[in-house]
Amino acid sequence: MSEHEHAACGCREYHELSRRNFIVGTAGATVFGAILPAWLPKVVLARSEVSSRDIIVNIFQRGGADGLSLVAPFADANYYTARPALAIPRPDSGDANRGTALDNTFQFPRPMLGLLPAYQAGELLCVHGAGLAYSSRSHFDAQRFIEVGKAADLTITTGWLGRHLATTEAMRPGATLRGLAMSSGLPTDLTGGPKTLPIPDPATYAIGGSATTRDARADWLATDFFLDQEPARSSALDATATLALLRSINFTGYAPSNGAVYPNNGFGRSLRSAAALIKADIGVEAIQIDIGGWDTHVQQDPLAGAMYNLMLTFGNAVGAFWADVLQGNGNYNVTLVAMSEFGRNVRQNGSAGTDHGRGGVMFVMGHQITGGRVLTNNWLPLARENQQDGQDVRVTIDHRDILAEVVRNRLGNANLDLIWPGYTATMRGVTR
Repeated sequence: MSEHEHAACGCREYHELSRRNFIVGTAGATVFGAILPAWLPKVVLARSEVSSRDIIVNIFQRGGADGLSLVAPFADANYYTARPALAIPRPDSGDANRGTALDNTFQFPRPMLGLLPAYQAGELLCVHGAGLAYSSRSHFDAQRFIEVGKAADLTITTGWLGRHLATTEAMRPGATLRGLAMSSGLPTDLTGGPKTLPIPDPATYAIGGSATTRDARADWLATDFFLDQEPARSSALDATATLALLRSINFTGYAPSNGAVYPNNGFGRSLRSAAALIKADIGVEAIQIDIGGWDTHVQQDPLAGAMYNLMLTFGNAVGAFWADVLQGNGNYNVTLVAMSEFGRNVRQNGSAGTDHGRGGVMFVMGHQITGGRVLTNNWLPLARENQQDGQDVRVTIDHRDILAEVVRNRLGNANLDLIWPGYTATMRGVTR
């Protein structure tokens, strides 16, 4: 299990999925070229229609993050009736655990306040009621459907982010590394992406074995590995070039800007490394980072327990990234997106937790994001008759709408029909 996955009382499927992802991902990690889907036609690679394309940092909150804790609807009395032990106290209450209002309806809980400066600066957008239009309460199915970009289609083996990279020109011609996942195996999102690798920690990426023979083994890999056989030779050259490239970046001595302090844990260190990669300007265009532990069936405790600590890590790390890379600095064109496979039930369960739900919260951050607001579509009070299946927040915004607008307007790729086959996105006004 990834170090980004904090302790939580997840269901059996969640734990099995986490273990399966680690084993399969580790076994399948390879430097060989991407395999594009059979249905992807030969296309003229997209050229950017925006003056400066953004790098995308894609965060997956695995486990089914509870949007009603992350961005709580304090103005709705139904919320407090449904969650007598889990609701975030109103911002106008005298409770020490009270939230901070974002508008007249929604609030951040205390552990999410690391994101408040970005929200107040108009560079963080919260999207409520986001998720899959296809009904699934399975972690495995929901995560896969989001990552491949189409529900219930087992023929698609590449990811939406990988297809974005495959259908657009490199931001930096000849870039050694275009896509990077900070994980032991390549996640489905990035599968199919050219010049894309899984690297758990860029600071320690190296050929295994003794440091005294490292250079000699790298030379052998570059000059003798499979001689002139393809694609092995090109892949070996890519691997050695990536090793040299990452060694040139001082990850250990990296000093964040604007007083930003990243949490000293796996997720915080990954975002810190992402900032160092972006500022090194080496041509990386897509960075994928996972943070697990959101499957909170038992003792969720968003006020002081497991959920509180996980939100604190998430809020402080993403807030530090904003301060470091985006605050008052126009040199770095970056869009950050965070999402989960689904939200949680409106009502707490008998174990002081919440079960698998539907609509959740997405976060979108960047200079060109229309932030400082909570975006909803026909948000209704959480009375039982308004809930999906009588128990969940309704999915009223397809997550692909948000991603598609970012890809088209900020990543400069208009091939949306190839990235999300069979889906026509609705532009929601998330970019300027």
